[in-house]
Amino acid sequence: MLKIKHSFLFSIVILLIVISGCKTIQLDTASVKKQLPVKYSNASDSVSTQPQKWQVMFFNPDLKTLIDTALKNNFDLKLALQKIETYKAGLTLNKGIRLPELGVNAAIGQRKFGDYTMDGVGNYDTQFSPNINDKQQIPNPLPDYYVGFGASWEIDLWGKLKNKKKAAAARFIASQHGRDLIITNLISEIASNYFRLLALDNEAKILEDNIELQQAAYDLVTAQKEAGKANELAVEMMKAQLLSSKAIQTEVQQMIIETESTINFLCGTYPKAVNRDTTYFSQHLSTTINTGIPSDLLKNRPDIKQAEAELKAANADVKSAQAAFYPSLNINAALGLQSFKSFLLLETPASLAYNVAGGLAAPLINRRRLKSELMAAKSEQKQAYINYEKTVTNSFKEVYIALNNIKNIKNMYDLKKEEADILKKSIVTSGELFKAGRASYLEVITTQKNALQSQLELINLYNRQNVALVNLYRAIGGGWKN
Repeated sequence: MLKIKHSFLFSIVILLIVISGCKTIQLDTASVKKQLPVKYSNASDSVSTQPQKWQVMFFNPDLKTLIDTALKNNFDLKLALQKIETYKAGLTLNKGIRLPELGVNAAIGQRKFGDYTMDGVGNYDTQFSPNINDKQQIPNPLPDYYVGFGASWEIDLWGKLKNKKKAAAARFIASQHGRDLIITNLISEIASNYFRLLALDNEAKILEDNIELQQAAYDLVTAQKEAGKANELAVEMMKAQLLSSKAIQTEVQQMIIETESTINFLCGTYPKAVNRDTTYFSQHLSTTINTGIPSDLLKNRPDIKQAEAELKAANADVKSAQAAFYPSLNINAALGLQSFKSFLLLETPASLAYNVAGGLAAPLINRRRLKSELMAAKSEQKQAYINYEKTVTNSFKEVYIALNNIKNIKNMYDLKKEEADILKKSIVTSGELFKAGRASYLEVITTQKNALQSQLELINLYNRQNVALVNLYRAIGGGWKN
């Protein structure tokens, strides 16, 4: 009796050592949320708000059509939907993980006992007497017919299975937020490329107009040379400028093709011309986007919500890996009909057979697999926490940059527009002076070059302003809500 007590106490001590060595820390998002600034800048006084829907933000009909097409046909979005189905399958699997497993079994077999075994000797007496009544002898080999139900059930004493179910549910939710993130980025990419396409159209138009002016200047210099009022160098310089502008025009045409192809790919279609309203480029997007307060990012940004769900899944994985060290209770049962002759199988209750067994098992030796799984789960938990912290910090950075970008681009645009208007006038002025012999051809060339450059830069700034607004809309978490 004393020996049994010592053995029992030893088992308890070992179990306590196992449990004490498996303590884990659950990481949550509270500390990260507390560190989030209350404003984007000292001048920011926005109130909490929800981003407006993309249908309101992007009011151009052609752009809306492109976005609708992309939301139906985009390849990355289709892949995201299939990943959701994968995680949904895992969730369905883990929904019943804590319930008993029940199955139907049917078997036909035959057993041959060795004579010098307990089963073999049981067919005779220990002397193998030849006068034993034949009716009392069990046939050897012995047929076996069985049909019935079998069940197994692991009792979730420590929450191992419960946390597996939690992890699967969290990953399913994370996959849905991942789809929302793709939608947000997709709408942003479509809009940005659309505005870039409009900007390229305007660049092509400006180049065409400037090429006409440069062609006229070239023709004038050529005529003056023939009249002895200009030299060959002036003709060559004018010709070189004209060829340079035509080369830029060809480059812009190639960029238009590439941008159209990118938009078509995002829409899941082959390259073709993209319908667009060039007059839309002159219409500003609404610059009164209410950014809300930084804490709004936590509920509006799908990447933050995805990272939070992945952290919850990682926490549940750690708990499940920890619970694997504790004793597990398994119950197995079977109920059916069994007989050594097929026609006796339905002779109930004589053919009724059942068994019930329960076992409690705890890993004590060679727990390397469990330790490695726990170590891996802890590492993934820390990675998920760092990723959440990184995602929150990055989201604040993106909004902060976008806000300052919009303000500074607007200032640059106003200055560049004034410059472009002056240089436009200087083209006419230099042309008149050149005809009157009061300006050289170099001054004409320089004026035309500077005017063209300023107009192209003005278009680029206009495009950057629209793209900055799109980026701000994406950064505050807009686009994924219908």
